[in-house]
Amino acid sequence: MVTVADVRAFAGTLPRAYEVVVHGRLKFRVGQIVFVSFSHDETLMGFGFPKEWREALVESEPEKFMLPRASDLRYNWAVVRLAQIDEPEMRELVLDAWEMVVPQKVSAPYRGPGSRAAVGVAQTSVDRIASRVVDDRGGAP
Repeated sequence: MVTVADVRAFAGTLPRAYEVVVHGRLKFRVGQIVFVSFSHDETLMGFGFPKEWREALVESEPEKFMLPRASDLRYNWAVVRLAQIDEPEMRELVLDAWEMVVPQKVSAPYRGPGSRAAVGVAQTSVDRIASRVVDDRGGAP
């Protein structure tokens, strides 16, 4: 099980990322763009995730992932239950969300298998979900 402290420790190491509290909720931003956010009770973590893969993500593990609230469906966003993930998966989700909001020159050192492994991430979350979709459905979402 991952805690907010675990996420805070990892997200705080990413270039340009900073922590804010908005209406009592902890969020991580790059500039004004939020890439990770927690529910008030800190049991759920919202994170940046491509809209076109969101449904496949939720369908692949509905006990773990969920759609964001209706007002957030227009954003590249998904939600995970922190109790259902381990630290390597948390790092993968946070790193991928962060990569969506920083310039490529900032994220470049974190791309590729060797550099991702250096921060404890095996692959991107989209690659992991895409491989499941191909295995289960035989194609893209």
